[in-house]
Amino acid sequence: MNNAVNNRVWSGSWVAERLGVELTGDDKLTGMLGLALRRNPKRAHLLVSNVLGKHVPQAPSVVYGHGFALGRRVRDLLGPDDARAAVVLGYAETATGLGHSVADGLGTAPYLHSTRRPVPGVAPAGGFEESHSHATSHLLLPEDPALLAGDGPLVLVDDEFSTGNTVLNTVRDLHQRYPRARYVVVALVDMRSAADARRLEDFAREIGARVDLVAAASGTVLLPEGVLERGQELVARYESASDAAGRPRGTASPGASARRAAPSQHGGSESESGSGVGREAGPGAGSPGVGEAARPVPAHPHPGHEPARPAGRVARVDLGWPEDLPDGGRHGFTPAHRARLEGALPAMTARLAEALPAGARRVLVLGFEELMYAPLRLARELEQIADAEVRYSTTTRSPVLAVDDPGYAIRSRLVFPAHDDPADGPGERYAYNVAGAGFDAVVAVVDSAADTPALHAPDGLLARLAAHTPHVLLAVVPSYAPAPRYVPERPAMLPEPLRGPAFSSYPPEEVGWLLQDLSDVTLEAPTEEREEAIQSGGAHYAESLPVEYQPSEQYQRLFHTALEESAARLAQAVGAVTEVVLAERSPRPVLVSLARAGTPVGVLMRRWARFRHGLDLPHYAVSIVRGRGIDANALRWLAAHHDPRDVVFVDGWTGKGAITRELAAALAEFEAGDGITGFDPEIAVLADPGSCVRTYGTREDFLIPSACLNSTVSGLISRTVLRADLVGPHDFHGAKFYRELAGADVSTGFLDAVGARFPEVVDAVDAQAKELLSGDRTPTWEGWAAVERISEEYGIHDVNLVKPGVGETTRVLLRRVPWKILARAGAGADLDHVRLLAEQRGVPVEEVGELPYTCVGLIHPRFTRGATGADGRAVTV
Repeated sequence: MNNAVNNRVWSGSWVAERLGVELTGDDKLTGMLGLALRRNPKRAHLLVSNVLGKHVPQAPSVVYGHGFALGRRVRDLLGPDDARAAVVLGYAETATGLGHSVADGLGTAPYLHSTRRPVPGVAPAGGFEESHSHATSHLLLPEDPALLAGDGPLVLVDDEFSTGNTVLNTVRDLHQRYPRARYVVVALVDMRSAADARRLEDFAREIGARVDLVAAASGTVLLPEGVLERGQELVARYESASDAAGRPRGTASPGASARRAAPSQHGGSESESGSGVGREAGPGAGSPGVGEAARPVPAHPHPGHEPARPAGRVARVDLGWPEDLPDGGRHGFTPAHRARLEGALPAMTARLAEALPAGARRVLVLGFEELMYAPLRLARELEQIADAEVRYSTTTRSPVLAVDDPGYAIRSRLVFPAHDDPADGPGERYAYNVAGAGFDAVVAVVDSAADTPALHAPDGLLARLAAHTPHVLLAVVPSYAPAPRYVPERPAMLPEPLRGPAFSSYPPEEVGWLLQDLSDVTLEAPTEEREEAIQSGGAHYAESLPVEYQPSEQYQRLFHTALEESAARLAQAVGAVTEVVLAERSPRPVLVSLARAGTPVGVLMRRWARFRHGLDLPHYAVSIVRGRGIDANALRWLAAHHDPRDVVFVDGWTGKGAITRELAAALAEFEAGDGITGFDPEIAVLADPGSCVRTYGTREDFLIPSACLNSTVSGLISRTVLRADLVGPHDFHGAKFYRELAGADVSTGFLDAVGARFPEVVDAVDAQAKELLSGDRTPTWEGWAAVERISEEYGIHDVNLVKPGVGETTRVLLRRVPWKILARAGAGADLDHVRLLAEQRGVPVEEVGELPYTCVGLIHPRFTRGATGADGRAVTV
């Protein structure tokens, strides 16, 4: 390969000439990589990235831009649905920041990186070995154990993909624990041989998964025979020469005595540096855009011996890092964390900029080992607002030979003791290409676990930096340590309801959520994997969440059409059921909707009461879980704040009546256990096609548009969650607020469209309410009988696999594993969305003459992962 880039010396030529190492590949390779030698018994050479921000100071916009661009490529490769379900895993230590940047490019992916720092109280969720690395063992320590348990694609990010061994070890370990169908491997450079590539393909076939690879550049390393031994000998010889020269322990540049005389890349002549303090390696100046052959920017020239000068000043700057915001992805970093960081970055960077010395022309932001992302984002923000030229790199564990030669990637080395009390004991740490690079100020960013006496010692990192720059700023980011999910011993004091806009997109007066916010916990998994876990492990359906269905453009148009056509019918049903409640249940009812399908109906009933009667009714949302009952803590809160006799439970519709029965049983158990009486188990619903309740607006089985969607029509709130490690004995059940879906939210639009029809249906509501109040509304449970009949006729033999009604059928198609759809012959527009969903999922729709419901969704008895029984667990056949 051509060793010159734009007529400049390639920073791999020194190694290539002495060891015969060659890089072959595309044109971008030499711009992105240099070569160095290291003390390592397994691999002598080191590929040194010019765009990673580890060994070579680089413009932060270039470093972040490469990772972000790779994330965008992954997003395009996966497509929107798989991209939303993806999880990104980065490798410690060199790729922690790169992986985080890739996750940013994907947009909504949670991020986790491996770590070599054990954290007390956090159980590993996996681990693997990196065979060629200086420090081989990786731990996976997610705060949320479910982060890796989904079936969405796992995106593995490393700086280089050399043999594939690390990826194979990772996938092998994780696939045994959390099998999935797709992996994407991302690297700045793909340097595998053809044999390595075939090995990965064979492994993918072996585990039955698809493995894709995305890289910014590709090629191979050609190693002559005996290169390891010759490389080790070369390292030993140069290190001996350095020791014999009596260079300070903190600085090493042992190649000065062996450098060739050559014209300087930076102007002037390239002379020996007896002090061993070299300039930053790299050909050329300027900051290339993403996709170009990015080159490190050369340092200011210091030809000859660097003059002795007083040690620089060390000062501390307070970033004002947000409380409880993770410092990186060691324990997981969610889209909500990302949003908090984006909001806090401008103020933190302004503090940094204010602390910089006046007139500083070149500034280095220096990260710390695995702490790469936070310093990178600070550096990138500083780059936008500071007058100075900003560069970014990080310290490292990896020992690399330093040679002050323009054809060598590591020109200088600072050596200092580890300062974070590492679990594997004390040792040396390094900062490369910093000494002699002409930085007017260095901002050292460490986490609080590394802010120890060793950092401030006379031979510590700060002192080493102060010997080579006039100003050193120390910025400490709080080390994030996961807290216990709950403390069972705490007093039973229940919080006030959550309200929008902090939780849900509904206005605060519309509904108070008697729930706890689990927005930062990864709970989603695609349908098949999630329900397989329910079946095989006995897990409860409420312990995880299905991935939120994001409608296609065609489906969204269908929703809006359905809403426009049915808004008046919905308004009439809302008015009728509200009038029945006011007449029979309480003149000032407390509406308590069953989250989440009941919540839009509860809000509409509240709006009708205000529109028609000037009443401002309290409205809350609570969780009820099949097989577990209603949230007892929510009932206790309601009883402490309202008369239980005024509480009216609200739901969207009935299917076969499972929730109706669940509520009655749960309230009986609550009354017996707590001694609190007065709650009425009768549910008020908009539609009762199953004839399961007395209080309803209609018994027609028609399309309620809020059944077409999930959170985006329910205030951006998830289905409720009940899991022992998240919900303690004194906690409300949990749910998530999907803030990131705000752009697709139609919650208030749905309410407004129905509410706009209230004036035109007043007379019809009065007539319908009068008819309901005077008629016989005794439940016949006709729907239950029909379900039992369908179960036998279709050879299913289990009613839990039959989901009756438009609402339940929609849920089957959105969240379950459907077998077929039964549609009543002649059903019209009410089933347009069902037919579209069925077509998208490849599910047949069968027309049936005698059917009490408009449609019924069926789950095949030989594929029961989509079915949960009355106890909330999987049905087994």
